Amino acid sequence: MRQSARISALCLLYSVLSILLVGCAKHSAEQGSVPEGNRYAVGFRLAQTDSSVIVEVFQPYQRMEVTHPLQRLGTMSTVQVGFLYALDAIDHLAAVCNPELIYTPIKGDEIDLGDSMKPSAERVLQAGLDALLAVNYGQYDNLEAARLEKLGVPVIYINEWQEGSPLARAEWIRVIGALVGKLHEADSIFNAVEAKYLSLSAERSVKPKSGLDSDSKAVSIMSGNNFRGTWYVPSGKNYLAYLFKDAGAEYPFYNDERATSIPLTVEETIHYFHNADVWVGAGGSSLAELAEMDEKHTWFKAYENGRVYNWRKQRKAGGPNNFWERGVVHPEEMLEDVINILNNAPDSLLHFAERLY
Repeated sequence: MRQSARISALCLLYSVLSILLVGCAKHSAEQGSVPEGNRYAVGFRLAQTDSSVIVEVFQPYQRMEVTHPLQRLGTMSTVQVGFLYALDAIDHLAAVCNPELIYTPIKGDEIDLGDSMKPSAERVLQAGLDALLAVNYGQYDNLEAARLEKLGVPVIYINEWQEGSPLARAEWIRVIGALVGKLHEADSIFNAVEAKYLSLSAERSVKPKSGLDSDSKAVSIMSGNNFRGTWYVPSGKNYLAYLFKDAGAEYPFYNDERATSIPLTVEETIHYFHNADVWVGAGGSSLAELAEMDEKHTWFKAYENGRVYNWRKQRKAGGPNNFWERGVVHPEEMLEDVINILNNAPDSLLHFAERLY
């Protein structure tokens, strides 16, 4: 039996998956509203019946009825690997893109699908997947998915990156849980994450101070790096801005509604952040390297005082970084990092952040 026919027969035999692509009209009606059953995420909806879980993913719109776990999954994003690992479902992972970028321990016998921007159709077919977990970054990705679906491979979009808040991104573990038959486990994980996150945020309702005087202002924070004359910083709808706010930091762009990062000139960056107390999310692994990258990096108070941090504490040689895998699943640990940074806590208390020396 041809590979594409075998996959189609498998889906029909188990009634695993029924996908209807009807463009983005459905999503436009849902944009900005949290579907019933969700607490934060706006990009999907789940509904349980007596014998199945109905999964709806928006932009592009997909509807799936899952009656049995999907046994063989391919992933195009390391975040998806992080979700599977958290669910103790790595055994469902049959193929991956860019395995050299994966931090999470995996079996090692997964088929390498090549680059995530254009996975090898031949290898996707070779893997005999029940579904490929994809990421929708734009029209190119839609065309690539359509190409694979013509070969008989169901493509499911996992678009946690489109969510604004850290908890909304983490809530996508429920979609992965539904696909692999572990929705109950996914709910338990997310409930624990949410409870810890909200508890940490509530503790920071009194903002940390930048000095010993109780009248001193909240600790101010900056983010990003200079790249070819432009400094990109998180907008108010970015998950990092949510972390800063929930940690009690002072940040000038909380009210900015842009969905993308904010491009600033160097002059604008100096205006907003010259006197910021801490710098989170810097590039480089040392202050000297940061200065070598661009002398302008040394012009800020945070650099002068040595309160500069990257997100590379759990990074392996060659690039794999657990910040993009476990960090998405566990935003409470990311929030704890920001809180500890604002309070100048010891480096040993940090999960993903690393202080530059």
